[in-house]
Amino acid sequence: MSDPKPLVAAGYDAMAVRFDQWQSEVSGSPRMRYLDQLLALLPLRPDVLELGCGAAVESTRILAERTNVTGVDFSEAQIALARKRLPQATFISADVSALTLAPESFDAVVAFYVLLHIPREDLDTLLGRVANWLRPGGLFLANTLVRGGGEVIEQWLGVPMFFSGSDPATDRTRIADAGLILLEDEVVAQQEPEGELAFHWLLAQKPRV
Repeated sequence: MSDPKPLVAAGYDAMAVRFDQWQSEVSGSPRMRYLDQLLALLPLRPDVLELGCGAAVESTRILAERTNVTGVDFSEAQIALARKRLPQATFISADVSALTLAPESFDAVVAFYVLLHIPREDLDTLLGRVANWLRPGGLFLANTLVRGGGEVIEQWLGVPMFFSGSDPATDRTRIADAGLILLEDEVVAQQEPEGELAFHWLLAQKPRV
């Protein structure tokens, strides 16, 4: 399969407004619970990097209120919406798996519903970069799509979209290989307009020494 990331960016550009509405119809996601847990563990006004920030939904708004957040997304259309909603935050339109950022520059990195759009062959490198960007004791919060190890391109919200599945055992190994310590992980099923899907939620920490 050729690099699917341009396909992901084009898809989210095309469905920017439609995706906003779709997200409001999802129920059962523990995103806000995990975000509250993350913020409780961070220092006051931390520096946070959000990979796959999209159009700045409620979780990004909370991050912008309580942290110095930098949001990154494949889609220029999503970033344009985010900048309009949260002009006080910093947003970058870029391939999250090809970012170059200063080492130890963030207290936390979050990736909500974005790793499922990253090819498996790029995940280990990305997680290694995440660990490098984190300060000692920094936290990584993310989720993956529990769908075995397959990669597919399928129609979703009227556009072709790339999805990469994973499994909890592989996720745990990847986190450990990146040099991060897994604090919590659980599989949670959520109800989407098209049906139920399960996601593996992970909260990990970079060692302090």
